[in-house]
Amino acid sequence: MYKWEDSIEGETLNEAMVSYINQSPGIFYSDAKKRISYRDFLSDKMLIILAIRSGIPYSFFEAISNFAPFSESDWADFLDISTKSLQRYKASEDHHFKPIHSEKIIEIAEVTQMGVDVFGDMEKFRLWLDTPNFALGNLKPFDLLKDSYGKEMVMSELVRIDHGILA
Repeated sequence: MYKWEDSIEGETLNEAMVSYINQSPGIFYSDAKKRISYRDFLSDKMLIILAIRSGIPYSFFEAISNFAPFSESDWADFLDISTKSLQRYKASEDHHFKPIHSEKIIEIAEVTQMGVDVFGDMEKFRLWLDTPNFALGNLKPFDLLKDSYGKEMVMSELVRIDHGILA
């Protein structure tokens, strides 16, 4: 089975998460220097909240986008920004996304992790995203990822598939 954390640069995530932990008075993790996998990150809601509020760095976004099956144009569409803006952010040394964009990036990361977990393969997951789905009103799951409600519908359908409940 394809593992999310095997395909992402761990150091980028680690540096970003240790930074979030250190910036957050009142929140203590026993070992802020330990390696944090994406799976650990995505299962820790407090860490996600800290990351969103701080604004994720472009390097963190880049690690996610390199793993996810989406093009730069897809990401620009998800984030409701231009591809030129994404290219400008990439050229910037220390760009941090606004919280609203950070939240959307993490939502797409969650969908990607769940999809790869369910299908076991990125290509199978991408094929599913691009195929009209009866349970989703004959829409392509990909088309529903542009907003939070659609993302929740896609996640729910992935859970049903994972449990063997087909529409």
